[in-house]
Amino acid sequence: MQASEVRRATAAAMATAASLGLTADDAIVLNNSNKLALRLLPCDVLARVAPVENQALAFEIDMARRLAEAGSPVASLDPRVEPRVHERDGFAITLWTYYSPATPDEIPPAGYAKALERLHAGMRTIDVPAPHFTDRVEQAQLLLADRDRSPELPDADRELLTDTLRNMSRAISERGGAGDQLLHGEPHPGNLLATREGPLFIDLETCCRGPVEFDLAHAPEAAGPHYAGADQELLRECRALMWAMVTAWRWDRNDQLPDGRRLGVEWLGQVRAAIGRDELDARG
Repeated sequence: MQASEVRRATAAAMATAASLGLTADDAIVLNNSNKLALRLLPCDVLARVAPVENQALAFEIDMARRLAEAGSPVASLDPRVEPRVHERDGFAITLWTYYSPATPDEIPPAGYAKALERLHAGMRTIDVPAPHFTDRVEQAQLLLADRDRSPELPDADRELLTDTLRNMSRAISERGGAGDQLLHGEPHPGNLLATREGPLFIDLETCCRGPVEFDLAHAPEAAGPHYAGADQELLRECRALMWAMVTAWRWDRNDQLPDGRRLGVEWLGQVRAAIGRDELDARG
């Protein structure tokens, strides 16, 4: 969000909390991209704020409630208020439990894998409509095909990303979808909190369907061998696909991720590394 939007969104979140009986005299910006994450004080609530047309927040609340009931490791909504989307001044606002970091250290690979296994187990008990992961691949392909939307992407890199999305998506789909299930969609380290209650996943609005290896590809590479039953060859293909997708989105002229263009350049190297590794594995 732009600075003027951040001010309005912050004021809307604080006013919403106050109207619900929570004392919110101050707000700390924790993250600012397509949504704004705020820590409201002294009530110590995490407020997530997005333009009111963002309908994913209601889905996220429903998923968080269902997964919590299934015993999955997900962040909880604030128990002091009704679990729903609040609207004020053109913004949609949801209120969550704020978790103080348990440790500055990263979650160890084995712990990461076990948390993801538990999340997937809970998701297998839930029946909700969700797009297939290939729908997300198609969105990235459409972006790359539209030079007006990605004008600064060099032609050689556009070809690299386009070929990787096509080839990896085909390779994964040819394995069949018998093992497809509901997934988080983007369980990268930024969406897994280290808390005193253990690792907890956030940002559930990205749910999709596909093999568990698609989710595992977003985790640190060292977590892969610790996920029980994961197909390591499929995981390598999913990781190459994942890098190509997230890199493509960084070249969207309307991308709102902070420092996104620098990351887009850096992640092109990750795509090349993943493709090079797959080619070596194929030769071996």
